[in-house]
Amino acid sequence: MSEPPVDPTVQRLRGEISDVDRAILDVVNARIELVARLKRHKDEVGLPFLDPDRERELVAELDGKNAGPLSADGLRELYAFLLDLTKREVGRDGAPGPP
Repeated sequence: MSEPPVDPTVQRLRGEISDVDRAILDVVNARIELVARLKRHKDEVGLPFLDPDRERELVAELDGKNAGPLSADGLRELYAFLLDLTKREVGRDGAPGPP
């Protein structure tokens, strides 16, 4: 049985999606590194790591700047996950987790 031909538009769009996925990965890793630096600094100066008010402000600010097509609910869900993931990855010692 032969494989069906691949539509060139499908190939092109999949390539673009892969490029965006790699960019997302790079940005998430950069965010985790920055949060790890922030946690280490806060630990050094005796500040609490978690700041729920800051998290709410961040999501509210992003919601105000979101032009879509991501919905407001989708944005809140995405950032709830991203913030939780970041906290887990940074861990208690302020260092990013292993790759």
